[in-house]
Amino acid sequence: MLIAQITDLHIRPRGENANFLVNTNAMLKDCVEAIQQLNRHPDVVLATGDLTDAGLVSEYEMLRELLEPLEMPVYLIPGNHDSRTNMRKCFPDHSYLPSGDGFLHYVIDDYPVTLIGLDTVVQGHGYGDMCPDRLAWLDQQLARHSDKPVVIFMHHPPFPTGITGMDRINCNNGPAMADIVRRYPNVERVLVGHHHRPIQIRWAGTIGSVAPSSAHQVQLDLTETDEHSKFIMEPPAFHLHLYEDGVGIISHQAYIGTFDGPHPFGGNPDYPPKT
Repeated sequence: MLIAQITDLHIRPRGENANFLVNTNAMLKDCVEAIQQLNRHPDVVLATGDLTDAGLVSEYEMLRELLEPLEMPVYLIPGNHDSRTNMRKCFPDHSYLPSGDGFLHYVIDDYPVTLIGLDTVVQGHGYGDMCPDRLAWLDQQLARHSDKPVVIFMHHPPFPTGITGMDRINCNNGPAMADIVRRYPNVERVLVGHHHRPIQIRWAGTIGSVAPSSAHQVQLDLTETDEHSKFIMEPPAFHLHLYEDGVGIISHQAYIGTFDGPHPFGGNPDYPPKT
């Protein structure tokens, strides 16, 4: 099974840039094209939050249009820039999204790997939370799906990353979530976004993995600082998570763009020179 993870899309209404500078709509278009051009198509795409920049209906309509070319199922979870209400309104055909006004948690159990999506949003705040109700729901689902590999995907990291400007708005109650996850050795990965950088950590007996943004990245700053993080126009990318029986999940980073190559290695027969 091959899983593509895209995150922090920050889609704006047609013709508008994010942060006055970033054409996030064009960058998602390029990301979708890059996924479609892979020599092995993913079985699913997980979009791990901050799908839009302000949760507006016009942004979700733009998002639908940009995701339309993807030939595989796309599973959405909200981030702190999203609106649960407008997500439900604009994606009524995404039947996996729970109805009503509660959390957008769900389980997809149609593949060799069970996918558990978590809604960590605290509306109106940049940080996330795994409150007691959310923790209880996760524990229930992990108990029900303990017979096959599981990937948990969510927006806010429940673990530290060393980027203090972003860690201040991580997911609250990470240690309590870790206590639950640690009890289930079949959890292969905890996939998150939010930090706009590729980051890996050994956590709760599994691997926590942050994917880079399909648009702008967060500046890499591992100093202790009270300042807010800033963004930088490093290359956009997405993650590919390949599951193989007997091996588990192998994760790769795929850059978005046009690059020179591929070229064969060792193409110069005169090097090294003969003496």
